[in-house]
Amino acid sequence: MFMFSARFHIFLPADSLKGKRGIIKSIIARARQNFNVAGAEVDLQDVHGETVLAFVTVGQNRARTRHLLDRLEEWIVEARPDVEIVAAQIEEC
Repeated sequence: MFMFSARFHIFLPADSLKGKRGIIKSIIARARQNFNVAGAEVDLQDVHGETVLAFVTVGQNRARTRHLLDRLEEWIVEARPDVEIVAAQIEEC
């Protein structure tokens, strides 16, 4: 089994923590539904316009598992043009 994690530092169009929470919950729920990954906000919880989201997945094939998180990053960029990924880090755990 291979386990990979991804961390995305994202700029958000949110003026309040409530607005930020709605965007984050939407991204995490849709990522879970479309990619079968676990996700959470792991840093910058008190900053209105930024967040760090982490996702993790497990699979039998190293290349496919890694590629899944690459596709997740591409999906966020395409599905949410209102957010900007400023840094991404994908690594094997």
